[in-house]
Amino acid sequence: MTDADELRRRTRELLAAYPPATTDRLEFLRARFDAGLAWVHYPEGLGGLGVPRSLQVVVDAELESAGAPDNDPRRNGIGLGMAAPTILKYGTEEQKERFLRPLWTGEEVWCQLFSEPGAGSDLAGLGTRAVPEGDGWVVNGQKVWTSSAHNARWAILIARTDPNVPKHAGITYFVCDMTDPGVDVRPLRQITGEAEFNEVFLTDVRIPGSRRLGEIGDGWRVAQTTLNNERVAIGGMRLPREGGMIGPVSRTWRERPELRSHDLHQRLLKLWVEAEVARLTGERLRQQLVAGQPGPEGAGMKLAFARLNQEISGLEVELRGEEGLLYDDWTMRRPELVDFVGRDAGYRYLRSKGNSIEGGTSEVLLNIVAERVLGLPAEPRTDKDVAWKDLAR
Repeated sequence: MTDADELRRRTRELLAAYPPATTDRLEFLRARFDAGLAWVHYPEGLGGLGVPRSLQVVVDAELESAGAPDNDPRRNGIGLGMAAPTILKYGTEEQKERFLRPLWTGEEVWCQLFSEPGAGSDLAGLGTRAVPEGDGWVVNGQKVWTSSAHNARWAILIARTDPNVPKHAGITYFVCDMTDPGVDVRPLRQITGEAEFNEVFLTDVRIPGSRRLGEIGDGWRVAQTTLNNERVAIGGMRLPREGGMIGPVSRTWRERPELRSHDLHQRLLKLWVEAEVARLTGERLRQQLVAGQPGPEGAGMKLAFARLNQEISGLEVELRGEEGLLYDDWTMRRPELVDFVGRDAGYRYLRSKGNSIEGGTSEVLLNIVAERVLGLPAEPRTDKDVAWKDLAR
């Protein structure tokens, strides 16, 4: 058994062999992965040592105190939080060896080709088609709200492979090369002025059979692994006390006493407590993950994350008064990551509006919590046993 002391020893050996001050960043990250210290709960040879996930904090603490570089997780959140656990669970050995190392080091960024113009909340109704041809597939369709598609090398993709069965049963899961012919990425400008989202058009894109994840027609089950991990990744991020959106408004309150009022004080206290409850609940959820895969509880965390961000950012704008109405830059950009705390209050207010849409709308997540967590009766579904091709669209 590898315990905390053994992990500290291995981490210090890594630091001695690759001193962070004199080692190229990418070289250090590759060495960390090869030493099994990337994500310690993954199998040996795939960036881990097969030990409990809870021991990751031992490695991270040693590396942080030594000033070691990280893999800039915000830049490749979809890869780390969604693609990697799906590949680990359903990928072949060849797929795991090919994709996981450059994914973790950040050499290859990933995006998620799930939502479509006519299949957002009802994702299983998607119409992008994958038709078999030779030893592979030809894909045609359109995806939308694709974060980081303009930076991504790879995408996780679900497409319809059988229109003659009910919608959930005719979907297959693929890995798509974003540099292949026929992949067209177009920016979608948001209320912030930026375009971190995209729409992606797929025209006769050829995907080899070796890039299918899971069985043909089993894509919906594979996608549930991705979606459950996505909600945990969005709503269950590890934060220190006053981390996230509550931090900037708390600092403003302390540093600008002239802005205070009794009403704002009461609202801030309420939101501070709720943010701390959400942070501690997220910590408990991460501890539960040590025992297995994330379940629908992540939907509740994501719900809380979206509501709190929107309420806190609204309070911050009110607290700042006229200053809160200012916005730093409307320039059209295609950023590599979302930086909530590094921008001004106006950006936080506008960008948080998307939190209740991205990663599953709050309305859909409420249904998931009601049915899968609380065990309430499911809503009537008339399309459950109807072939996808016969559904009204």
